[in-house]
Amino acid sequence: MIPPQLVKPYVKRSKNDAADAEALCEAMSRPTMRFVPVKTAERQAALMLVRLRDRLIRNRTQLANAIRGYAAEFGLTAAKGMTHLIPLLERAQVDDSLPMLARELFAIQAKDYAQLQTQIDEVDTKLMAWHRADECSRRLAKIPGIGPISAALLTMKTPDPKLFRSGRQFAAWIGLTPKDHSTAGKVRLGVITRAGDEGLRSVLVVGATSVILQVRRGRRASPWLAELLKRKSPKLAAVALANKMARIAWKLMFTGETYIAGSASAPLAGAS
Repeated sequence: MIPPQLVKPYVKRSKNDAADAEALCEAMSRPTMRFVPVKTAERQAALMLVRLRDRLIRNRTQLANAIRGYAAEFGLTAAKGMTHLIPLLERAQVDDSLPMLARELFAIQAKDYAQLQTQIDEVDTKLMAWHRADECSRRLAKIPGIGPISAALLTMKTPDPKLFRSGRQFAAWIGLTPKDHSTAGKVRLGVITRAGDEGLRSVLVVGATSVILQVRRGRRASPWLAELLKRKSPKLAAVALANKMARIAWKLMFTGETYIAGSASAPLAGAS
């Protein structure tokens, strides 16, 4: 299997079955062509678990936003965060100033929200069980900024680490390296490519953001991260740190080693 974006340059003119077949034959004959590795049935089932979790979280967010919007129309508001949504629903169901129909509809939405939360908890339990049973996922979770879910995603979605020549190539596969638009010997690097899996890139950036938040609250950081925060904004530093976390993760997956806190590559000095 070949990624479609790598075959497209070989389509000469109009797109049709004959042109596509010719482009496929031409692309697969290239010595540097990259192919999509085939996943096992077990790995595909694990990825199904992750996609199901993402869909349930999207549905919960959509329902929560709808509830807030309906409640605001009646003058009922709450602070940001899912923890404030249940008290908002309870207030809406006992507020005598609301019409009876509105209170009944809020009760229906509260039931839907509780059902979604129960399903998410069940999926999280299965995901944590998968994480604990996988030795590589447990090793990756020791990297600061990579939790059980991020470690499980890295283990599930990453093909054979030996397919990548270096940690930078692995980070580029995720889309965390800058775009290269160099010419005439002048190196011009832009924003990150955002190639690869968006969910995998997102959890790494979120994890890096949490690490930087800990540093800004007083936790001791590595000299590399401390100097980076002096020169760059927190958002840019988070992307750079996510790039480094991806390289560390590839190294651990490639060699089978365990993360050592306080090493030269550690994002947080003395982290556990």
